[in-house]
Amino acid sequence: MFEDKTLVCKECGEEFVFTAGEQEFYAEKGFENEPQRCKPCRDARKKAAREGREMFTATCAACGGEAKIPFQPSEDRPVYCSECFAKLKEAE
Repeated sequence: MFEDKTLVCKECGEEFVFTAGEQEFYAEKGFENEPQRCKPCRDARKKAAREGREMFTATCAACGGEAKIPFQPSEDRPVYCSECFAKLKEAE
């Protein structure tokens, strides 16, 4: 049903292949638009967004360790470190 397509990255102007597998994934997720950027440009944008984000330090409500989080913690809600958060998600 899907065939590989060659697209042009709007960031760097290079051609990249939008594979049949990627198209199938996009369809399963309900994405209607094709990717606009090649993988290296998408990765660079994600990295830049992460680096510009202010991180806050909080104490994990489960283990008492230090947790780095991308939001200002509030006193009325617990904050968990990455490991404890993953354990809580597994338990659900």
